[in-house]
Amino acid sequence: MSLNFSNLALTDKTIAIVEDDVPSLRYYETLLLSSGASVVKFRTGKDFVEHIKNKEAKIDLVIMDFLIPLINGIDCTRIFRRDRKGVPVLMITAYSSEQSKADAFIAGCNEYILKPVYPEKVYALLEKYLKQETYSAVNQRS
Repeated sequence: MSLNFSNLALTDKTIAIVEDDVPSLRYYETLLLSSGASVVKFRTGKDFVEHIKNKEAKIDLVIMDFLIPLINGIDCTRIFRRDRKGVPVLMITAYSSEQSKADAFIAGCNEYILKPVYPEKVYALLEKYLKQETYSAVNQRS
């Protein structure tokens, strides 16, 4: 079965991937590039945090791993949320404890998804968070 992400037409969107596992990083990147989105990749939480210090750095959605080097995904999300409250953060992780899930939502994640995540799920999340105008309007008030 071949999935076609081109109908998402995300050419005006920038998606950040914060993931230290190279195969996972390449997997997400391949899926996202087929949607037309621009992709910025970070292998450590520290690199991501340095990037977002630039308030002009455009990010429309973040795919965040839980266990990443130097600054973990929870702390990255907390730092990101200080200035960017309306940008969706999707935590995709193999770490399945209830405490980590609760911590992720408290930090400001919109979704907590366990690996493996299949293309259909990625597609549905992109559509949910980047194609719905009502989502953007609601989050501009938060």
